[in-house]
Amino acid sequence: MLKSPNFFIEFLKLTKLFWCSSRKARIRGTVLLFAMLTVMQMVMAVLMTQWSAGLFNALELHSMRGFLNQVGLLLLLFIADMTLTGSHLEVKRNLQMLWRTWLTDFVFSRWMENGRHYLIAHMPGEHDNPDGRIAEDCRVATESAVVLLHTLFYSFLLLVGFTKVLWTKSGVVTLNLGFAEIQVYGHLIWVAILYTALASWVGWKVSQPLTGATNIRQSAEAKFRASLLEAQENTQAIALIHAEPCERRQFRLLFCKIRKVWDEQTRAWRNIVMFGTGYSVLSMAFPILVVAPRYILGRITLGDLMQSAQAFQHMTGALSWPVNNLGGIAEWRASVERVLGLLKTLDNVDNEVAKADHWIQVQCSDRPVLAFRDLSIAKYEGQVLVEGINTEIHEGDRVLITGNPYNGAKLFRAIAGIRPWGSGIIELPAKGRLFFMPPRPHLPTGTLQEAIWYPALRRKFTREQIEEAMRLVGLEHLVSQLDKEENWLQTLTRGEQQRLGVARLLINRPQWIFVQEAFDSLKPEDEEQMLQLIREQLPNAAWLIISHSLEKSDFYTSRLSL
Repeated sequence: MLKSPNFFIEFLKLTKLFWCSSRKARIRGTVLLFAMLTVMQMVMAVLMTQWSAGLFNALELHSMRGFLNQVGLLLLLFIADMTLTGSHLEVKRNLQMLWRTWLTDFVFSRWMENGRHYLIAHMPGEHDNPDGRIAEDCRVATESAVVLLHTLFYSFLLLVGFTKVLWTKSGVVTLNLGFAEIQVYGHLIWVAILYTALASWVGWKVSQPLTGATNIRQSAEAKFRASLLEAQENTQAIALIHAEPCERRQFRLLFCKIRKVWDEQTRAWRNIVMFGTGYSVLSMAFPILVVAPRYILGRITLGDLMQSAQAFQHMTGALSWPVNNLGGIAEWRASVERVLGLLKTLDNVDNEVAKADHWIQVQCSDRPVLAFRDLSIAKYEGQVLVEGINTEIHEGDRVLITGNPYNGAKLFRAIAGIRPWGSGIIELPAKGRLFFMPPRPHLPTGTLQEAIWYPALRRKFTREQIEEAMRLVGLEHLVSQLDKEENWLQTLTRGEQQRLGVARLLINRPQWIFVQEAFDSLKPEDEEQMLQLIREQLPNAAWLIISHSLEKSDFYTSRLSL
């Protein structure tokens, strides 16, 4: 968790990026309009106190004419205040969405880039449950920031606007100390400052436990959601081995943590609510009690009494901004810290990968060759898993990776540039696309044809190409469902998903193919059929294959032992 000085510095740096972003003209215009409407709100508050003074003076004088004038003035103020409030709300929500849109895009763009989303899982740092940090914490961090900044600015305006009113209405109070008399100017201002200073200090002490409890609760809630999501994505595997009791136990353990931190947060909230309730009750009566003696002595009118009391309330309310926003500040800070924690870890990933002498170097060659030069693969902690890989793979080669299949998977990730731990050089071919086939292809929710051409950002394959590829891989029964939207990971069998991965390969027609047990759900004869199909369709493609079922096949031209 960020310490206090660093927290505000990091938050201001992040805010500066938003302020200077590509949409800065609209952002700054919205902020300026928001500030102007807030100033008008303060003016409206001053006008209402003046109207209150006029009303009570008319009542004290039993003036019907004065009373009717105040009723007419109230109608004008009523219409103006409604219009102002509606406009202010609309501009505020526009600003909140502008900021949230920018921050959400900024965070997930950095997270979902060049394999960072994969790399951070293997690095230390505060980055658990990035989905919750992006979806929920970015929302709270921006929406609450606008609310807090608005109320702070409005409180400052009230402080400026009503200090003059209180100073004027306070007059001069003489304190008789027995041995001397002291004249005090603007005594209501000093009473308001002392009153709110004491309340703010007590409120700050009461609220301290809430920030930590809120942060811990958000982490616990995110872990619980992630566990439920993981179970949903693996329902078939859980059902096959009847692992429901284990999953229920895991859910209960995670939810018990939520209940525990909920109780801690409840105690913290209870203390804040008790203090806030007492403070609110006292704030209603205290201003009148302070001003009433001067009215009783006949030094001010009833209108002056009510105007002074309302001005006192506005001023103490402005000075009490920290007290009134203790819970909101705690929740906002916890969310900002979680967002900053994720961004900090992403910075660490970039810094680590930038250390050229520490990691595997992936370079582009000017030859149509995939080459490994003194390549070693290691864990993040430094333990070497395999070393001394020196070989070249040319177009048309079909290389079977033998030995430890986990090391083969790590080699594929190093080639893709998402596993830099180790040393040596990987030279990528100058021409041709690289295509990786994992054991289970990712099929995003949507139409079936969108799942097939994924990860293309838009359709660039014809319907005929897709249908032909599906017939070749034995999925002609799914052609009629190409426009149907489903969760295909749940709908299709594992074998159908792997055949769909081959269809995706055929329409992309890469020159370099990396197969990681991509047919382990098929029968050996079906796996060999898929390999021969790809070979026929892409005769010049080079292969690196991790497979157990066809190790003795004559399909391969060479072997690489890890």
